[in-house]
Amino acid sequence: MSAETHMELAGRCAIVTGGAGGIGRSVALALARAGASICVADSVSPRDTIDAIGATGGVAIGSYVDVTRAEEIRAMTAQAEAEFGGVDILVTTAGVTGFGSAATLDEREWDRILSINLKGTFLACQSVIEPMRKRGGGRIITIGSVLAKNGGNARPWLFPDEQQVSANVAYGASKAGVHAMTAYLARELAASRITVNGVAPGPIASDMTTNFPDALKAAIPLGRMGAAADVAAGVLFFASAAAAFITGEIMDINGGMWAD
Repeated sequence: MSAETHMELAGRCAIVTGGAGGIGRSVALALARAGASICVADSVSPRDTIDAIGATGGVAIGSYVDVTRAEEIRAMTAQAEAEFGGVDILVTTAGVTGFGSAATLDEREWDRILSINLKGTFLACQSVIEPMRKRGGGRIITIGSVLAKNGGNARPWLFPDEQQVSANVAYGASKAGVHAMTAYLARELAASRITVNGVAPGPIASDMTTNFPDALKAAIPLGRMGAAADVAAGVLFFASAAAAFITGEIMDINGGMWAD
């Protein structure tokens, strides 16, 4: 089997939460180019992503969903099953970040970030377990973060202003929870031939990161910010037959700024 064949996803259905923009859009497009039918799920209009997939000859539907509401998540998964006959792949790109000091973090902001990033990821994963079991297996790919590993800004004593553009403790804690959940689900679902892996991006070029200090960007050993396509490539690998014997793994995609 060729490397190209290993990465083909023809006949598969993938749900991508947070698929309307940024990393989610890039992931949805990458999976569609590999042949998967895509359910683009988001709390905002997924039309641009759906149209972009259609322009490449792919097939996609949209689903409006608040990932913190179990009933909406279940409806999303049921919609994908009804449209495509099953669910084979889930990618949980839906998420938010937050900034500032732990000393001043508002409780409501803590709850908001944990609810979307951690609870939302769990509800999406939970919703596809039985559909994937009916298909004889599946792939779940979660989105973590380097900030779940390195304590956020590693140099506050050198660059105190970075505190305002380095994600806060709620974000780091939520993504650390995603990493732990990935390992737990991998063990629990292995007997059902459902693999569960995650990617942990570093700084990714986006509207959110345009104001990052040049000193922070320069600290990335490979000398550039990451791109959404870099994350999508890791997700595509885990979704493919090439990763059939890998589960419980967190792939670092950070340009060398952190290794473990």
